[in-house]
Amino acid sequence: MIFKQLFDQETSTYTYLLADIDTREAVIIDPVIDNVDRDLKLINELGLKLRYVLDTHIHADHITGSGALREATGAQTAVSAAVEVACADRSLVHEDRIFFGSHELEARSTPGHTNGCMTFVVENQGQTMAFTGDTLFVRGTGRTDLQQGSAADLYDSVYGQIFSLPDDTLLYPGHDYRGHSATTVGEEKDHNPRLNTKTTKEQYVAIMKGLKLGLPKKIAEAVAANIVCGQPKKRTPSVMQEIIPEMLNDGDHFRIMDVRQPEEFVGELGHMDGAELVPLATVPSAAASWTKSEPVLVVCRSGARSVAAANLLLKLGFEEVTNLSGGMIAWNKMKSASQAGAVR
Repeated sequence: MIFKQLFDQETSTYTYLLADIDTREAVIIDPVIDNVDRDLKLINELGLKLRYVLDTHIHADHITGSGALREATGAQTAVSAAVEVACADRSLVHEDRIFFGSHELEARSTPGHTNGCMTFVVENQGQTMAFTGDTLFVRGTGRTDLQQGSAADLYDSVYGQIFSLPDDTLLYPGHDYRGHSATTVGEEKDHNPRLNTKTTKEQYVAIMKGLKLGLPKKIAEAVAANIVCGQPKKRTPSVMQEIIPEMLNDGDHFRIMDVRQPEEFVGELGHMDGAELVPLATVPSAAASWTKSEPVLVVCRSGARSVAAANLLLKLGFEEVTNLSGGMIAWNKMKSASQAGAVR
């Protein structure tokens, strides 16, 4: 099995990419919207077909990249049924299976950090691997004071669904703030200071009750976005317009917003004259000072990320938003055809 552990520096979030070596079918767990371009590049470099985008829970510290990855790849999104995310393609319940190639992930319900937490378990050549999200960290656990959290439930989840796995099971957390990348069931049973085999439920509940934690910086933004798969709800086609390059003319007066990464903006596909570079993750802050009645044309490489950005602008109140269908690939193809016609 192909396995990649990826890291978001700002939120200390781990994202995991797993794929079948033979079929190249893949799943990604807990992607961050700021890193969608990085993840897509890796998926393309490895020749993978993304089948599923999984979130271990509704995150309060970052916005998920699930919706943007679905737009870009056609993969299905999946999250716990307990959180009632209407935009998810699959609502997972305990012991559901996610298949990719010859491998399967088992979804285990592990509420406590939130009411919709899930741990994903997979076997790889005789080695059990579990992706614990914010339920169990390396020498720690997730907080239990937000989003219907419960210390008693988290205790039961760890004992019933994680500590019940073989001691040599590799555990991969949703975050780490001290430089750790993984642990094992046996290590956490012996050395986790919050929750180990000597900790009673009453002791754990008291420990969690005594924590004085501030709110995550992005909680208001993140939770609202994550219940719609990291993207605003789509408007009707009459509001979000779609245009092909051949339909553009010199008389059009758009503010052109290119949502690719800087290296793409100056790369082989180039960029449209007058385009402003606004990477996807920076759209809300960049557009905050723009006039909402000004027509905006949104551009990316192939037209997938620009759909996500266009819908985000609509949610922010912009009145005329148009997506360039096919993106810079289609734009360059049109220009090449026009130049060839002029030569003839």
